[in-house]
Amino acid sequence: MSRNTNPVIAPTRFACEAEIVEGLDTFAAAELRSVRGVDKISPRYPRPDAVTFSFSGQCERLFRLRTIQAVNRVLNFSVPRPKALLGDQHFKQLVTGIREVIALHPADAFRTLGIAAAGAQSSVMQRIRSELAQALNLQSVEDKSDLLVRIRPALEGDGWQCLVRLTPRPLATRSWRVRNYAAALNATVAHVMALLTEPRADDMYVNLCSGSGSLLVERLALGMTGTGMGVECDPHVQMLAMENLAAAGHRCSSHLLTADVRTIPFPDSVANAITADLPFGQASGSHEENIALYPLILKEAARIALPNARFVTITHEVQLFERLLADHTYWQLEQSLMITLRGLHPRIYVLRRI
Repeated sequence: MSRNTNPVIAPTRFACEAEIVEGLDTFAAAELRSVRGVDKISPRYPRPDAVTFSFSGQCERLFRLRTIQAVNRVLNFSVPRPKALLGDQHFKQLVTGIREVIALHPADAFRTLGIAAAGAQSSVMQRIRSELAQALNLQSVEDKSDLLVRIRPALEGDGWQCLVRLTPRPLATRSWRVRNYAAALNATVAHVMALLTEPRADDMYVNLCSGSGSLLVERLALGMTGTGMGVECDPHVQMLAMENLAAAGHRCSSHLLTADVRTIPFPDSVANAITADLPFGQASGSHEENIALYPLILKEAARIALPNARFVTITHEVQLFERLLADHTYWQLEQSLMITLRGLHPRIYVLRRI
C-alpha cells in the first residue's frame, strides 16, 4: 500500500524524553541547553538514564545531538489501561502524533514498526502494533524497527504514555559506524570523553587502544585538533577503524599506527591530549592480562605526554586502576565519572600529567 502523502504539520511545542547513558546526565543537559527551542529540562527524570524537556522549532536540531542515545516524543493519554488506546479517539490521536514524527523525515525513512512495553507479547500490545502498522502502512516486526513506540504507565497520576522515537535509529548508532566491532565503545560515551580532553585547535591527540575508531572519530568530529593518531596492535581492527574513519570523512585527517601501546614508537613529550578505551576483560582482554598491561600503559602514556596533558580513559577494572593511580607519580586524578553501560559500571577517569 502507498504511504499517505497528505502533509502533516508538526505541533509548535511538544514534550520529549531523551535516553542517555546513566552518569552522563550533566553533559546531556548541557548539550540540550545549547539547542534553540529546548526548555524545561529535567535531568535524571523519570530515571537516571533519562532527561525530559520541552521543544519547539526545527526538529533537525535534535537529530544532531551527540551526548544523547535517542530522543522520543511523549504522547499522553488519559486512559485506565493500554487497551483503551484502541478506542477511536485515542487511536486517532496516537496515529496523528506518530505521523507528525514520520513527516520530519524523507519518504520511506520508516519502513518497520516495533512496540516496546511490559507485556509486549500480550494480545493487547500485539493488536496495538498490528493496527498501528496497518494505519501507518508499515511492516510490523518483533526485533529492531525503524519506528519504535514505547508504551508505559504515566509517570505522574493516572493514564498511559506512548514514546515515539524521533529518528529511524538511535542517535548513538552513528552513520559513520559502517564496520562493527564487539568491543567498540558506545559513541555517546566516546563523545563525552573527547570533550573531557578540553579540545584545542593545535592538539597533538593520541588515542591508545584505538580499536575500531570510536574515540578517534568523535574527537575529530569536534573539529579541533592539529594531529589525530590512533594506536592499535591488531591490524584487522585497524582496518575496521580505517573504514569507519573514511565513512566519517576523517580518513585524511587521521593517522593509524599498528603498534604495541606498551612501547609506542613516539619520542618523549609529544602529546597534549590522550584517550584510551582500556580492555575491560569482558569483550576483550582478561583480568590477568590487565594486571600486567595497565601499569605499562600508564607509564607509556606519561612518557609521550607533555606537561599538563590530559589523559581520559575508561575501564571497568576500577579497583586495579585506582590502586595503580594511588602509587603513580606521573598522573594526577582530576575527575572520575561512574556510568552504566551494557549492564556494567565502568568509570571514566580524567588525569593530568604532573
